[in-house]
Amino acid sequence: MSDTLPLAQHEFGSGAIADALEFLKRTQSELRMLRRVRVWQDRFRVFDINGDSFEITGLGYPDKEIVPILDAVNTAYKRELIHERTDAEYKEFKTGRRYAWAADRVM
Repeated sequence: MSDTLPLAQHEFGSGAIADALEFLKRTQSELRMLRRVRVWQDRFRVFDINGDSFEITGLGYPDKEIVPILDAVNTAYKRELIHERTDAEYKEFKTGRRYAWAADRVM
């Protein structure tokens, strides 16, 4: 994944999770199949298979609002570990997690 400028950018305001989710929904059609997510302490960026990306600034892995953002792009991550600090520059996850068929059925 390259560090080129994102195709679209959104500034996250405190408590404005609905606006951020709307931004994701609106801009996803501009990208191909989503491949990876990078989350810094202060920003979130999602990449497609071509390396194109879009970004939300002002929101990072320490923030509780990152969970619905990651879920919106089907990110595979551990909820209990997402908010923990890391020595790396960012946390990187794959997207494309799918809800297993019949996962909620009781046998």
